[in-house]
Amino acid sequence: MLTIKDGKFFRDGKEHKIWSGAIHYFRTLPEYWRDRLEKLKAAGFNTVETYTCWNLHEPRKGEFDFSGMLDIERFVDTAAQLGLDVILRPGPYICAEWDLGGLPAWLFKDGTVRIRCNDPVYLGHVRDYFKELFSRLGGRLASREGGNIVAVQIENEYGSYSNDKNYLRAIGDILDECGVDVLRFTSDGPTGWMLSGGTLPGVYKTLNFGSGAAHAFASLDRFGEKAPKMCMEFWCGWFDHWGSVHHKQNRKFVKEIRTMLDNDVNFNIYMFHGGTNFGFTAGANYGKNYQPTVTSYDYGALLTEWGDYTPNYHAVRDMLFAAKGETAPPLPPRPKLVSAGKVSLTDKASLWDNLDVLGTVHESPLPEPMEYYGQNSGLILYSVDVEGVYERSFMTIDDLRDRGYLFLDGQLHKVFDYRKKDMVARLYGKPAAIIPPFEGKKNFSLLVEAMGHVNYGAHLKDRKGISGMRLINQNLTGFRVTTLPLDDISGVKYGGGDKYPLFFRGRFKADKGECFVHMDGFTKGVVWVNGFNLGRYWNIGPQKALYLPGSLLKDENEIVVLELEKAAAPYVEISDKPHLGR
Repeated sequence: MLTIKDGKFFRDGKEHKIWSGAIHYFRTLPEYWRDRLEKLKAAGFNTVETYTCWNLHEPRKGEFDFSGMLDIERFVDTAAQLGLDVILRPGPYICAEWDLGGLPAWLFKDGTVRIRCNDPVYLGHVRDYFKELFSRLGGRLASREGGNIVAVQIENEYGSYSNDKNYLRAIGDILDECGVDVLRFTSDGPTGWMLSGGTLPGVYKTLNFGSGAAHAFASLDRFGEKAPKMCMEFWCGWFDHWGSVHHKQNRKFVKEIRTMLDNDVNFNIYMFHGGTNFGFTAGANYGKNYQPTVTSYDYGALLTEWGDYTPNYHAVRDMLFAAKGETAPPLPPRPKLVSAGKVSLTDKASLWDNLDVLGTVHESPLPEPMEYYGQNSGLILYSVDVEGVYERSFMTIDDLRDRGYLFLDGQLHKVFDYRKKDMVARLYGKPAAIIPPFEGKKNFSLLVEAMGHVNYGAHLKDRKGISGMRLINQNLTGFRVTTLPLDDISGVKYGGGDKYPLFFRGRFKADKGECFVHMDGFTKGVVWVNGFNLGRYWNIGPQKALYLPGSLLKDENEIVVLELEKAAAPYVEISDKPHLGR
């Protein structure tokens, strides 16, 4: 057990320091868990920290998944085999630049559930999830023989969002019901207002920051906290948004770690290994505008996205073993990087010719967000016919999230981008398009791409798709809505087609090793290798290639690219060159 006495940590009765690093099991393929954890141990750390991702563990209400890369039991057991403790941060909200901060999108089906507050409906869903989670992890708590989960967090940075103490107590009560009897803690930024909102009396308080370690803990003085100092998130880097700059490692990071060691501060480095937002799992921020997060979660971490060492890794390793007065052990091997060269994408298929095998059709009097139809991510198509005599006019769209492609009688007419408003949108206060005059019947089809639910701040209630279409002042009705989650593309029928969005398919051979799919010549879309969704690409950067884990490779490999807009050349290059500079 981990306990606190006289302002110090004790582990099984012995004075203890927590030197932890964050690794999210759900951002790293399970074939690499042992390697990443061995490298954590070889750097001198004694603990690994991870969030849990409710949205993937319960993708539909009452349907739980703890298999494959969601097998958290295997992850915790692997840490135990290596002698590592685990700090568990189950949320239910985790932020983490993860889609909707880990909350399941089905919470927003009817738009009425009130999240992250003392709402009985929401708390009922949390209780169901926690009971399932801890039915699996309860025996791995450090209070049980051989258990290595030493601490469990209540919520996450709640003071940055609200101050509902009854809600925080309710989360604690649910943990009680689940038999969670190890050390509990909260984590918040080092300001009075954040700590006022996010902490509870009698619950251990930790801080999150990326600089100013020598002074950060003064903020706890007003709260009478005499416990050991703990930085639950020390940010060694940062994350990237599409169309923005690439963030590199925190230049002051090593100096700050030295300061924490000198000031008897326990710490968790966020991130030790960042990993990847595979598939459609990347979240988004909303400050002045919508900012979707890129596929890579490299984060400037001590280990790269593909598991290689960095200068900061070696610097921290030297400091930790010097502080322990021990000789550092040999390092696990570096990853092998390989190239497969240019891969021709010889097969094509139009999305429009595959709606029947990829989508589910819903007849809907009015358009609804994708969560209404039970969809969590991907694409959604709204189609409606309008008949009559219409002069030149405007079409406006309500609540478009996030990128929309408007087709008139099958021809692309306009592209909408939630990240920014053009002149027409600013004039009308919402996405709008000029529609030429027509007589008779005209089809309007709007294909919407969800680019990640907002994961932080006041805009968490971020439903995807649209909630209405209006031609002049007429609300359009009688929609045919096709949900396209793209969670299984094996049924796509190839054989031609040139109308975008287009699927491109190719085959290649490669040695077993880590590599990167460079998307030069493509605009925007998604890549699958051997049926596994590597994630989104977009030529606006900063990420221009996707990490391809070697564990996915076989003797013969299939790559599929769904290009939403335009491709200049029907090939990709698979190389050993990473996509982002560090």
